[in-house]
Amino acid sequence: MLTWLPHIDSSVVLDGLKSILWLLSLLIIRTLIVRAISRNPTLSMEAKRRGVVSVRNTVVFALLVGLVVIWAHELEAFAVSLVALAAALVLATKELILCLSGAALRVGGKVYAVGDRIQIAGHRGVVLDHDVFATKLLEIGPGQASHLYTGRVTVFPNSLLFTNALVKENPGQEYGLYILTVPLKDMDEWRDAERHLLDAAKAECAPFMEEAGRHMKLLEQTTLLEAPSPEPRITIQLIDAGRIQLVLRFPAPDRGRSRIEQAILRRYLTASAPTS
Repeated sequence: MLTWLPHIDSSVVLDGLKSILWLLSLLIIRTLIVRAISRNPTLSMEAKRRGVVSVRNTVVFALLVGLVVIWAHELEAFAVSLVALAAALVLATKELILCLSGAALRVGGKVYAVGDRIQIAGHRGVVLDHDVFATKLLEIGPGQASHLYTGRVTVFPNSLLFTNALVKENPGQEYGLYILTVPLKDMDEWRDAERHLLDAAKAECAPFMEEAGRHMKLLEQTTLLEAPSPEPRITIQLIDAGRIQLVLRFPAPDRGRSRIEQAILRRYLTASAPTS
C-alpha cells in the first residue's frame, strides 16, 4: 500500500518542510510583535489597531514571497504549462487580480490608512481594517451630511479604487474647513438668518480660532498653496425661484466636527426662534 512513497521526489518533501518551518517562524514572530504592541501603554487604541493590521499584512506578504522563493525551482519545471494556466486564471480571477492591484495602489500611493474617514462609491466611514482584497469601514451617516456612527460595518473590494473617485475627509489635518447648509423658508428674512448663523459660528469657533489659524499657516508652508482663512463665512445660493439657502464654511477640529456643527445649529435655531 505504501509502494508509492519511494517515488516521491525528495526535493518536494524538503520544500514542504521548509514551507512549514517558514510559516511557523512567521506566526511566532507575528504573535510576539502583536503582543508587544497590545501591551505598550504609550500607544493609543488607534495606533495599536494600525500596528496590528500592518504586522498582519507584512506577515502575509512575507509568507507569499518566502513560498515563491522556496518553490521557485519546482515552478520552473512547469513554466510552459503554467503560461496557459495563467491565461485561464486571469480570465477566471479578474476581480481578485483587480483587488490585489487596488491594494498595491493603496499602499504605493498612500491613499488611506486605518483611522481615516473616506467616501467611495456611496460608502462612507472610518477605515477599520484593510487587506489585499477588501477594506472594512465603520459606517458614518445617515447620508453625506451626517457625521454619526451608524453601528454598521461596510466592506468594499479594493477593485473600486480603479473605477471610483475616493474622497478623504480628513487628509492628515488636525483642523479642517467644513460646510453646513441651512435652507430658508422665507426669503424676506434671509438677512437676519445670515446674521444669526454667522454669529453662532463665530461664537462656537472662537475657542480654537487662533489655533486653527496657525494650523492653516503651517499647511500653507507644507503644500506651498495659499491656505484659506479659517474665519467662518456664508455664501448665499438661489436654488429655485423663491427658495434660498445659506452655506456656512466653518473651521473645526478633525475629531470635533459633528459636535461643533450641532452646537452652531442649536445656537442658530435658538436665536432665530420667534419670541412670544
